[in-house]
Amino acid sequence: MSVKYEIELEQQGREYPHYWEMCVGSCHAATILREDVREHIRKAHNECGFKYLRFHGLFDDDMSVVTRQMFFGDITYSFYNIDCIIDFLLDTGMKPFLELGFMPELLASGTTTCFHYKGNITLPKDWEEWQKFIRAFGEHLLERYGKEEVSSWYFEVWNEPNLNFFFDGSQEDYFKLYKSTAEALKSVNPCLKVGGPGTSSNAWITDFREFCESGNVPLDFITTHHYPSDDPLADFGTKDNSEAAFRMPCKEEIEAMDPEVRKGIAKQLTAQRVNKNPRDVLYQMTKKARKEAGNYPLIYTEWNGAQEYDTSYQAAAVIHTLAYNENLVEGYSFWTVSDIFEEMGLIARPFADAFGLLNKHGIPKPVYHIFSVLHEAGDKRLEVVGSHETAEVFALTDGKRVIVMAYNHDIVRRNIKTEEISLILKGSIESIRKAVIDEFHCNPKQTWADMESPEYLTKEQLEVINQAAQLVYEDLEVNMSEEQVVAFLAEPESVTILDIVLRNCQ
Repeated sequence: MSVKYEIELEQQGREYPHYWEMCVGSCHAATILREDVREHIRKAHNECGFKYLRFHGLFDDDMSVVTRQMFFGDITYSFYNIDCIIDFLLDTGMKPFLELGFMPELLASGTTTCFHYKGNITLPKDWEEWQKFIRAFGEHLLERYGKEEVSSWYFEVWNEPNLNFFFDGSQEDYFKLYKSTAEALKSVNPCLKVGGPGTSSNAWITDFREFCESGNVPLDFITTHHYPSDDPLADFGTKDNSEAAFRMPCKEEIEAMDPEVRKGIAKQLTAQRVNKNPRDVLYQMTKKARKEAGNYPLIYTEWNGAQEYDTSYQAAAVIHTLAYNENLVEGYSFWTVSDIFEEMGLIARPFADAFGLLNKHGIPKPVYHIFSVLHEAGDKRLEVVGSHETAEVFALTDGKRVIVMAYNHDIVRRNIKTEEISLILKGSIESIRKAVIDEFHCNPKQTWADMESPEYLTKEQLEVINQAAQLVYEDLEVNMSEEQVVAFLAEPESVTILDIVLRNCQ
């Protein structure tokens, strides 16, 4: 039986700002000094409209921000590499969303690190020295870029402090770090916008807001993260990292483990990935977070579809999420722009199921086209009449052109099958073109697999795969009546895009 939807194409529609374009994530700061990463960022900004870039490791030692002159000299600050990144972003037409972390080794109270690039996750050993450093950083930015420019940026204190993998301390420790950092920034100039807690799984929002409000601690916006595999019912890390149901070992602990123990933990983590969440779990979590954030701007500084990053699954998951989170957030930053991503080291394979919109070679994945097509769409949402458990329709207009995305998605492919969709389009149509993202269309990973999955690609192979990655449109026949039916099959985890030009509005 066909799934029927009806759209009045010439309705005015309701305001639907492109909140997903506010920001996009990147790996750690040092990678943004690479030209290939910059090319990926430029492409995504130009074609997808992302306005801010957020990344880890701004103060990591690979950025040479805090150093000591050989061998027994004083501690010195160098913001040169940070300036190189900010200058690049501004030249590109973007702005920085500055995550303040991790801890420079010379200011750190310990040696615990995270990731391949060894970001130090410990507290300051001297709080006055930390505040001195933060003030120097803020003063430098204002002097170099000016109050008007810097006041449009965001300063987020740390990353996911509710996870012991990222923060070697308790909630109380983080609140102290936040207060110290925020007050140091504001002492430079109240125009600097500071926020947090940047937690995993929507955690700590109420506690954090109440802490700031009760103690008159500066707070301009609230940030958090979520992924579809998160447990929306778990009170994860609410008071202290030690309360987590499963404690992630730090990098040093993993390296010191017996190989069999390491395999056992990997098996446990794999078992935890069995996802029983409803397909709208991100929407449910966002609604809760919106309420907890009160009147503060709510910005998700990390999210994505959480599995099958290289396939059409991610494309369907993303458009489903963007269609659901209406009027709930001020910003929604997809993690990440590129597969040049060094958290666990840079994997050579061109498709390694990494987070990026673009693979290491800059080839667009299926999900990339969702953002690029939406960037060209209007900011008014049309009412779509009809419903289905997995196959749904989202439509935006600018009054002259309508972009329709029909997607067939379930979070773990539970109750999903190929559906026939019939779109009843009402209005005077000049032209329609259709593109499909599914297993058979716009699938560069499959083209790579057909080549027997080479780890390193030749220029010729790159060209073939890049061609397979492109979104291909076909023109549909248009009748002259005020109603037209477009019917098509929607495969599981697919997106069908209709680009409709209206006749009376040219």
